[in-house]
Amino acid sequence: MKWRGRRESANVEDRRGRGGGTLIGGGIGGLILILVFAFLGGDPADLMNGLQTTDDANTGTYEETEKEKELSQFVSVVLADTEDVWSEIFRQQGLVYKEPTLVLYTNSVQSACGTSSASVGPFYCPGDQKLYIDLSFYDELQQRFHAPGDFAMAYVIAHEVGHHVQTLLGTSDKIMPLRQQLSEEEFNKYLVRFELQADYLAGVWARHAEGMGVLEEGDLDEALNAASAVGDDTLQKQARGYVVPESFTHGTSEQRKRWFNKGFQSGSLTGGDTFNARDL
Repeated sequence: MKWRGRRESANVEDRRGRGGGTLIGGGIGGLILILVFAFLGGDPADLMNGLQTTDDANTGTYEETEKEKELSQFVSVVLADTEDVWSEIFRQQGLVYKEPTLVLYTNSVQSACGTSSASVGPFYCPGDQKLYIDLSFYDELQQRFHAPGDFAMAYVIAHEVGHHVQTLLGTSDKIMPLRQQLSEEEFNKYLVRFELQADYLAGVWARHAEGMGVLEEGDLDEALNAASAVGDDTLQKQARGYVVPESFTHGTSEQRKRWFNKGFQSGSLTGGDTFNARDL
């Protein structure tokens, strides 16, 4: 991806080197539950009832390495591109796009969705409309998920921005309350469609990025490889040696690739209704 020397977003909040606060009264079990639900893109604020936090943040200046500096610049450029693309798409729909903030952190972070550790990976919290990412995930993406390349990371960011688009369009408010009405297995089916729609929206952004002339040869393959690498079936096979389809929350590798590619081919909001699609 051609990103060097291009506009960086002003909506980046650097919290690196600070602690995420300590949960009081939640215990390890409560913390894990909060992290899992935050990773799913939901708003687990209700899980925080009865919990308190103490802020033990270190407010000292974080000294980044040259690699981290380059990565922070890269994600800022990608975020800026998503701002340009979605602002124009929303304008065409007669809507106004509210730009999200991207928070850089290390180890753990406090958000409106609770305290999360870097092990949860990049996530979006609808409670404060912010994206959170520990840049060490870039190495994990390459080494653990075998998805190298800068556009693989761009796909991850675009997916989380996709959740922000869902929040602005009211999709999140329609889907998340269902967790109180449905069994876990039934709600998981909605989560899969929710996540696949975010993949579709990431593909829409990628199509417009291509139109901006910033994609390079192999970039699309990097994004598709990343989408495949984080499919539920692939991750479960790696972790357990077998899959449990009823526990899927993000979709299979094939589904994630397919919906990202659909968004890329379409380039518009039309065609991204995963909730009424017969075939995912």
